[in-house]
Amino acid sequence: MPAYMIFTREGPVFDQAEMDAYSASNRAQAGNFVEKYGLKPLAVYGAMEALEGEAPDGVIILEFPSADDARAWYNSPEYQAAAEHRKKGANYRAILVEGL
Repeated sequence: MPAYMIFTREGPVFDQAEMDAYSASNRAQAGNFVEKYGLKPLAVYGAMEALEGEAPDGVIILEFPSADDARAWYNSPEYQAAAEHRKKGANYRAILVEGL
């Protein structure tokens, strides 16, 4: 069953250099992440409209073949090394949701 990793940026970027390092690291690993974990980006900071409640500053939605694949990617040394930059650059919330 597919699973979705949803990241919401909960406010503005406070360290652009760290966010740039995060993006560069993810771009460098993109092929590996797709091949090894089945990661498929569905939405990356696209235009959004809040229909209820307050909108986050940005949204990323990633699809994985399973929740186990999503957890393996998130907990991988490669992603965790990149995530350190994200955590220094802006406040995010990460949610794992299983599909139907």
